[in-house]
Formats: sequence, structure tokens, C-alpha cells
Amino acid sequence: MAASISSRSLLDPKSLPDALKMLRDEGPLTPLAGCTDLYVSLNFGTLKESRFLNLWRLAALRGIGVRRNTLTIGALATHTDLIRSPLVRKRLPMLAAAAREIGGVQIQNRGTIGGNVANASPAGDTLPVMAAADAIVVLQSAAGTRRIPFTAFYTGYRQTVRQADELIVAFEVPAIRGRQWFHKVGTRAAQAISKVVMAGVVGKQPRLAIGSVAPTVIRLPKTEESIARGVDVAESQRVLISEIAPIDDIRSTADYRRRVAANLLARMLSGD
Repeated sequence: MAASISSRSLLDPKSLPDALKMLRDEGPLTPLAGCTDLYVSLNFGTLKESRFLNLWRLAALRGIGVRRNTLTIGALATHTDLIRSPLVRKRLPMLAAAAREIGGVQIQNRGTIGGNVANASPAGDTLPVMAAADAIVVLQSAAGTRRIPFTAFYTGYRQTVRQADELIVAFEVPAIRGRQWFHKVGTRAAQAISKVVMAGVVGKQPRLAIGSVAPTVIRLPKTEESIARGVDVAESQRVLISEIAPIDDIRSTADYRRRVAANLLARMLSGD
């Protein structure tokens, strides 16, 4: 049953400094922008938060650029922005591929990469990409800025290191050497929550990250090491299966996820 909005309030900052001051002085506040996840909770009557901070108008958080050979993506860049960006397509094509798999055009136009990451779902489509890319999460508060490696950002299921007075303002991605790869498996070809989602870099220093097989998105260091050693695909698949811990849920079974993850690894290594 849809929840009432009459008891909820929305603060509307005019700038990033204004938003950070509101978080410090008027919190606790829940940041929102595209609302593609938040409105689902509201519609189902499961949204517990009552006070919100509207970030949608903060243009300072939308930029995509390169500085000192590092790709910087503002937290409010939408999935459509990622798909269309020449810089993303050139330097991080697996992120553009992931963005194309997120919902329909309406969701892509509203949903932001910052929201996808902050939502902290282990099934989030952009999360394995950012993990495999060795991205940095830039957090900012009125007191200063922190830079957190993406692989250290999540502390548990839907839990992160972000403090109540901080906002995700950007992501920094160093230059990547190697062939990038992304694939998502869901109930349908599009507009479906992933059963398994994988991103990787094949090259001198292999990287592999996977979602929907653990409480958070995870990197697979043992599998990466096996790939770097040049073992056969079957052995790397066995290592991968030993590193993941999927569960049975309403979308799939643990056994199915293990088999799919192993098959995706083979496809990635073959260049499919």
C-alpha cells in the first residue's frame, strides 16, 4: 500500500555548500535525486525516512571530465549521461554498458550513478564496474573531503562508510589497461533486477567483480590471481565458485548463480 507523503518534509538547497550545511545543522536528512529507488519504497509503504534533502538541482555534481589522467564522474550524472558521454565510452566502456542495462529510458534519464552506489544493493548494475575499475568514492561534508576506495565503501548488506553529514559527490577512476567486459543476467533481457552481474578487466593485471552473489558487490582476488597465472578456464571457474557465497531468494537459487557466474567467467575470458 502506498505511503502518505503528508508527514514528510523536503529541504531544497541551492548549492552544494548549502546542502552540506543542511546535513550538518538540520539532520538527519536522507539525500535524494532521481528517486528511482526511493519512490519504490514509498509506493510499497516501506519507506521509513521522513525528512529529505533534494540534490537534483545541484549542477555542480553532474560533470564528467578527465584530470591528470583520471576520469571524474559527478554523483548526479544520470545513466543517460554515462551512455552518451564520449569520455565514459572511451575510458570506461563497461560503465556505459552497465548503464544501458538499468531499467528503461525513463529510469536512465532520472537515475544517477551516485544513487545506484548509495542504495548499496548487491544487485546494483554499476557496482561491479566501479569495483573492477578500482574507483574512488569522493565523500564531502561541511568539514572536509574523504576519498574511499570503492572496495572499502561497503561494510555489509546495504551498509556503507558514508557518515550522516556526508554526500557522495563524485567518483574518480584511474586509467585502465586491458579489455573491459560487462554482463548482466536477469529474468528478462532488460528492465530486470540482476540474478548475477559481472564486470572485469582482462590484461596483465586481471580484475573481476561480481554482484548478487554476496551481501555486497565483491572483488575476486583468488580468481584474478588464477587468471594472471594463465591456468585453464575450468580451474579459474573452480576458484571463482569457491570465492562466492550466493543464496536462494525469490529471484534465483544459489546453485543457479554459481553456474551462471562460472559461465560468465568463461565468456569474459573468451572475449564473447
